[in-house]
Amino acid sequence: MLFAALLIRMDMGAPVLFKQERAGRDGRTFVMVKFRSMRNPRPGEERPDSDAARLTKLGKFIRATSIDELPTMVNVLWGDMSMVGPRPLPVRYLPRYSPVQARRHEVRPGVTGWAQVNGRNGLSWDQQFDYDVWYVDNRSPKLYFNVLRDTVDKVLKRDGISEDGHATRSEFMGSTASAA
Repeated sequence: MLFAALLIRMDMGAPVLFKQERAGRDGRTFVMVKFRSMRNPRPGEERPDSDAARLTKLGKFIRATSIDELPTMVNVLWGDMSMVGPRPLPVRYLPRYSPVQARRHEVRPGVTGWAQVNGRNGLSWDQQFDYDVWYVDNRSPKLYFNVLRDTVDKVLKRDGISEDGHATRSEFMGSTASAA
């Protein structure tokens, strides 16, 4: 982690860590900590559609290898997150969920999850939320460890890192399907 932090500092400057309020269990907010993968925004680059311009070569590598996630272990130790669960999303998404999609907040969010091992950012938002709710309804120790095992495979294959046509992922604006 120290080596990654030094590389980030040399490539992108300070800060080395990216901190963002995310929604956790029961919709409570917490500050998620990750390694930074994008340079600071220039004027007009504050929106997610500028991610491609801001993502550095090093940033692409640390995202592809999931090195950017290592600092989230602090969130696991603090009890804000679990190793496995629905990925925590920005707080601004909270009012955009359907009641079914909001069920993802019945458990602690995870560093990895069922949606991550079934497509990561290559999934549509509706597919991701279907996987998240499926995990909430079917979680078990066996599934937990299977997700951890399958995560290693996904990371090694660098599969589903970004959504087609996006440097990272499009903004979730609300459900496009009738989530029942």
